[in-house]
Amino acid sequence: MYGQPAGPPTPPSVGYGAPQVIAWNGDADANALRKAMKGFGTDEKTLIKILADKDPLQVEVIRAAYTRLHRRQLLGDVQSEVSGWFEKGLCAIIRGPLEQDCHNLYEAMDGPGTKEKVLNDVLLGRSNADLNAIKSFYQRKYHKSLEDAIKADLSMKTERHFLMVLAARRNEDSIPVNPQEVDHDAQELYKATEGKVGTDELLVCNILTQRNDAQIRAIAHAYKAKYQRDLEAVIKKEFSGHMEDALIHQLRTGTDKARRDAILLEEAMSGVGTKDHLLIERVIRAHWDKNYATQVKGAYQATFGKNLVQRIEGETSGDYERLMVACLGGR
Repeated sequence: MYGQPAGPPTPPSVGYGAPQVIAWNGDADANALRKAMKGFGTDEKTLIKILADKDPLQVEVIRAAYTRLHRRQLLGDVQSEVSGWFEKGLCAIIRGPLEQDCHNLYEAMDGPGTKEKVLNDVLLGRSNADLNAIKSFYQRKYHKSLEDAIKADLSMKTERHFLMVLAARRNEDSIPVNPQEVDHDAQELYKATEGKVGTDELLVCNILTQRNDAQIRAIAHAYKAKYQRDLEAVIKKEFSGHMEDALIHQLRTGTDKARRDAILLEEAMSGVGTKDHLLIERVIRAHWDKNYATQVKGAYQATFGKNLVQRIEGETSGDYERLMVACLGGR
């Protein structure tokens, strides 16, 4: 049956696991960063050049070297030297993916209203290892559990959906696809949505939260074959608001993650005014893995018929634009 461990757990993403020592020296970069900010004026080009192409472990090394060599905090110095969206982007890199995820969650739930899109981006479709790392870092940094923060901020079925996610009991990627179970899940999804009056929301949440990517992909395929309808279209028809967005996010993580992120990047730029906080987070989250960023750029071109880097150049300006472009390997 589903949920039986069948092989090793999915390892954490880079930057989410136990601290690693890498054979890489960040001293020259730390010194160059200090020089770029010391005295009058700031050399923004150097900040971008050094920080935009480093992986999470290298950023950690640079941050530690900066403190060791200069008795200062890199994050604090950057915050006092630059401002606006450029500052937000640099800080997101300097914090590294795990700390930035927790920072985003905290900001999304701090004060009135909740930035639901941020919760979706950070928490949905993640491995159990990454979710456990996020929960533990959040607890250490903010002295309260992420579950309690979610309970205080969401309500009713959306709250229960996110608590299912935070339980971090998703099938590991090593668990194979079993055709009988896939068929059963497709049938259950039909019975919970189109096949009844009203919708059994929590059953749908449960299936899309518990299954791994390969299983979700197989379920979507089986649903289409059996009922001649796209599961995505069914979710859009049966759900609305935050829960609809969350379920679509989980579904697309399984069916085509790079396309999911290409669409999220476009959504941050389309319509009136660029949603800069979302654009920065989405660009920087993709940029940590260069191969994946290349897939996202390809998926963007295929989905929207245009070049992602050029699209971002049209929506941003100045050092902020230069940083976003550099993160995606543009000029």
